[in-house]
Amino acid sequence: MCLAKIEKLKNYIGHAIRQVDLIRRRVIQGEKIPHNDKIFSIFEPHTEWISKGKAGVPQELGLRVCILEDQYGFILHHHVMEKQTDDKVAVAMVDAARYKFPNLRRCSFDKGFYSPANKKELRNKLDVLVLPKKGKLNKIEREEETAEIFVQSKRKHSAVESAINGLENHGLDRCPDHGPLGFKRYVSLAVLARNFQIIGHHIQQKELKRTQRRKAA
Repeated sequence: MCLAKIEKLKNYIGHAIRQVDLIRRRVIQGEKIPHNDKIFSIFEPHTEWISKGKAGVPQELGLRVCILEDQYGFILHHHVMEKQTDDKVAVAMVDAARYKFPNLRRCSFDKGFYSPANKKELRNKLDVLVLPKKGKLNKIEREEETAEIFVQSKRKHSAVESAINGLENHGLDRCPDHGPLGFKRYVSLAVLARNFQIIGHHIQQKELKRTQRRKAA
């Protein structure tokens, strides 16, 4: 027990030396510190700086979580993103979801997941791919993105935002577990809780319709 405390203390001393060095480089030497050299939490070193680009909350500290939701509100797959951006996980998300759900033939993403390579590869895996392009569209791309199925799918992205809010309400707003493995475990439990809630909601709706039919009879 004593040795464990000593190792923990050594770890914090190392962090202190590192932070003093960063301050010296930034404040005294006027150096711009590379992003990869920065530590945002000495207690959870895996913590990342997340630029959301949204009004009110432009940045957050934590780890990104990507989810894939079906048309009924169930989360089919999730992935904790460590030093990854959306465009790096699009293909992997579809592959993992299709491994568990082979009938998955249609998927819709937002612009953050776009890259020419992603679009090319996902078109070979899906019957219908909705992947808006970043930047200026040519004539063919404009026709593709104004098609009815494309527009309808994009409008459903707000449902995914609802699922993300649901996950936050089920514990993901703040993770009490420690370390990357603890975070991933906590995410999985939050996803499970969210799916249980969706099951309960569907059962309640069926009971409500059954009650309404009995009253109308």
